[in-house]
Amino acid sequence: MKEYNITVSSGQSNIFCGEGAFASRAPLIPRERVFIVTDSNVSALYRALIDSTFGGAPAYVLPAGEGSKNRTQLFKILSAMFDAGATRSTTLVALGGGVVGDIAGLAASLYMRGVPVVQIPTTLLAQVDSSVGGKTAIDFRGIKNIVGAFCQPREVIVDPLFLKTLPAREVRCGLGEIIKYGALNGDILRKLSANMKNLTSQDFLSDITFDCIAHKAAVVCADERDLGGSRKTLNLGHTTGHAFELYYGRKSHGEYVLIGMYYELFIACKLGVCSPEYAAALVKLIKSVIRVPSYADASTAARGAKHDKKNSDTANISLILPQSPGVCRELTLGADEYCGYIRECSRAVAAKEWL
Repeated sequence: MKEYNITVSSGQSNIFCGEGAFASRAPLIPRERVFIVTDSNVSALYRALIDSTFGGAPAYVLPAGEGSKNRTQLFKILSAMFDAGATRSTTLVALGGGVVGDIAGLAASLYMRGVPVVQIPTTLLAQVDSSVGGKTAIDFRGIKNIVGAFCQPREVIVDPLFLKTLPAREVRCGLGEIIKYGALNGDILRKLSANMKNLTSQDFLSDITFDCIAHKAAVVCADERDLGGSRKTLNLGHTTGHAFELYYGRKSHGEYVLIGMYYELFIACKLGVCSPEYAAALVKLIKSVIRVPSYADASTAARGAKHDKKNSDTANISLILPQSPGVCRELTLGADEYCGYIRECSRAVAAKEWL
């Protein structure tokens, strides 16, 4: 088991990652002061483990899926905490994937103006990315993560035991974020490139997970609240990915991150931000995980990017574009220009005229 500590102005977050992390750390959370938030899938799979670890602590079980990340479910969690007699010394345990971690973290930040939260991520995406760093949110008015708060978890317990029950699609979802980290970190990129045929093996995933956590944790320590700019780099692929996810909604978040990266790599090449050779290396990784689609109405879907939180206004789109191994560049395009490039990329995909 490896450890990493995030120390920021709002406090310290201790991350425990590796085989046995759950068995060694979860029982140390005082049972008499625990409230659990999980979802219906995790509850069905791990009910016995939850009961044996937390001794029948009160819990709220969300319906599984992104559709639960809304204000109705948020206030149901808060009501359940109140009914259970939760106090400011209660620890909220978020046991689940990204949806659970996001909404439970937000509930923890709101209840009695803040209670401790422990994140125990059970999906690959949550383990490598969303459980770390303290961003919490719900979706609102059809926009992802637009209502939220920063709430650093007291602990993050990352154990590969939960990955053994993940369906293939959830593994692909996590690989979307892992490949994003490859574009942000040269060492991770080299490790991914050297293991192209081995990306889904448990040993590889357990190893690369800590590398991604370490990269994100370092960024969070430097820019906890997205004020200095370095944390914006973690949104690589997300501007276009979120817009497509909002408009089409048929794939997982991580799959849309990969698709968003592909379309944004096209823009980066068109504008001379990155070389065709570097783009080809990243596209090779993307295509090893997912088939990149073309969309007849891609430019219409792309207009959803106007609501991205990185933008300073709705007339311009802020993009994080890969430049070279381990280096990204922020670039702002007019909304019409951006949508034009997305339309051009979609046509190139359909005609097989690009990577």
